[in-house]
Amino acid sequence: MAAKSNGKLFIISAPSGAGKTTLCREALKRFKDITYSISYTTRKPRNGEQDGIDYYFITKEKFKRKIENNKWAEWAEVYGNFYGTSAEFLDTSLASGKHILLDIDVQGAIQIKNRYPDSVTIFIVPPSLETLRARLESRGTDTRQVIERRLEAAKKEMGEKNLYRHVIINDQLSRAVYELIEIIKSYR
Repeated sequence: MAAKSNGKLFIISAPSGAGKTTLCREALKRFKDITYSISYTTRKPRNGEQDGIDYYFITKEKFKRKIENNKWAEWAEVYGNFYGTSAEFLDTSLASGKHILLDIDVQGAIQIKNRYPDSVTIFIVPPSLETLRARLESRGTDTRQVIERRLEAAKKEMGEKNLYRHVIINDQLSRAVYELIEIIKSYR
């Protein structure tokens, strides 16, 4: 009998407003055997966010203990809050043959790729910075200052897209979904 093969880790990154969350949701709808990796954070839940669904919300003390005990596959401090991905969850899931979808920023993706070099890395880009600006403004959730900060971050992140195996331009949602689905299919 053949040994069970390890699962695949699919890492998806994108600047804020590029459509990463929408694309991840579409992939999860189509592939019932892919598990979404929920990140941990020390920030307070926003309106409507639920523990164990949107994030695992934990204290800074618990988070820092996990840093000391090397329990994070990746972690970062952003605006005074910590965010991280459980190494135990990834190790256990992959070893049992489960495929995992991880929605993470560029810095986190680099850390994960170093620890899991067989990861399938996918970067989502908007067709232009002007389109990205329009998407961020149409959300109506951020101040002009926050939008400018997100656009500056987007420029830096898009400069790192060559670190990824695959790049999808999200200019038409249906086409971007199709490309993502085809990439995932090719590795399963």
